[in-house]
Amino acid sequence: MPNTFFRFKRFVVWQDRCAMKVGTDGVLLGAWASGGRRILDIGAGTGLIALMMAQRFPDAHVEGVEIDEMAYAQALDNVSRSPFSERMKLVNASIQAFAGAEEHLSYDAIVSNPPYFENALRNPDTQRMVARHADTLPFAQLFGAVVRLLSDDGVFSAVIPAESKSRFDEEASLCGLFTVRQTAVRTTPRKPVRRYLVAYAKHPAAVVETDEVVLEVAHGVRSEWYGGITRDFYL
Repeated sequence: MPNTFFRFKRFVVWQDRCAMKVGTDGVLLGAWASGGRRILDIGAGTGLIALMMAQRFPDAHVEGVEIDEMAYAQALDNVSRSPFSERMKLVNASIQAFAGAEEHLSYDAIVSNPPYFENALRNPDTQRMVARHADTLPFAQLFGAVVRLLSDDGVFSAVIPAESKSRFDEEASLCGLFTVRQTAVRTTPRKPVRRYLVAYAKHPAAVVETDEVVLEVAHGVRSEWYGGITRDFYL
């Protein structure tokens, strides 16, 4: 049974009411993503990524949108107990509804660990299915919301499985977004690339930043890159 909470250096994430627990993908994105004065987390879940962004960018106002009521309530509790609560806000809604509201703000940075399974067997756990399958948030609708909410010079950052990257890039391009940065992530040096950290903007970059990293150099031994990027978070 997963731990009911995960303790970081400056905050605690309770996760007993949330389908998606604290995991490597969320931690990587929260530690890697570009920031700004106004930050939006799409699919906030436990609130992990939003909390990490609030810690990394002390002058930022961070908002999170979460469609699942139980996850939203959990994130609200986690945020309220954190030292960043005065700079954070959560909304219980779909990103489609949030982006379609008549009045909305633009964001310097948007982050998301999106549902990514397409045409796959559905999980009988409805809450977990919504969190993992793209049925409720197809890539096209995600990028449509991002384009509407992202400021002209803002950056959208996401973490995506390697097998989903080509589809993700395609939808970004169709919505007029350009890849400006990407990091291929291997779990160990001998394993294939399992996930990508990707960033998009409304204008092309003169040079796209690309690199490839590993998380562990040996079993249980974090790489210098992984240790460095998470140093301010992991105990």
